Amino acid sequence: MTAAEHRRVTAAIQAAESRTSGEIYCVVARASDNYFFPAASIALASILVFSLPVALALEYRWIALRLLWFVGAQLLAAACALLALWLVPALRLALVPHRLRYRRAHDNARKQFLARNVHVTTARTGVLIFVSLAERYAEVVADSGINQKVSQVTWNAIVAELVAAAKADRLADGFVKAVETVGALLSAHFPVSPDDANELDDRVVEI
Repeated sequence: MTAAEHRRVTAAIQAAESRTSGEIYCVVARASDNYFFPAASIALASILVFSLPVALALEYRWIALRLLWFVGAQLLAAACALLALWLVPALRLALVPHRLRYRRAHDNARKQFLARNVHVTTARTGVLIFVSLAERYAEVVADSGINQKVSQVTWNAIVAELVAAAKADRLADGFVKAVETVGALLSAHFPVSPDDANELDDRVVEI
């Protein structure tokens, strides 16, 4: 995100929090894992599985291949696969199942919720808006104070709009819209009080 986009989201957070005692925090991650080891495991397992039909085909055609050469070919293929995964990170995501990607992104969202102290606001009304770009994943993590007053369907709708904006390369617009919607929900249940204090930074954190 550019500096101007950061300022837009910050302004949206400040405007939303001016009407509520709740707190909004935004985090965008380039990726929630490097995925090297899961991708490497899948690649190596695939090489081993593929070796079996190759060995059977060679035997069927009466082609004699010394065991040392066959194992050497397997090791060379494994080394090439690992090197490719090391040099081209985009290949890793292509090998990793969607379920694992989403699980890692979900875990990262929970970690950020705790690491950024969104869970320690006075009235338990902190809300984290999280996006992990590599996985195309977004999540709204709300503390107990506001979460028990808002249905999961509402959070899901916010996430859907945020993901759509991110896919269209309008991440800042997506954050601004999400902040405005979350701010409206917070203000409806937790309007601003005279002694309200700003407990969290009003900005987007990129990790």
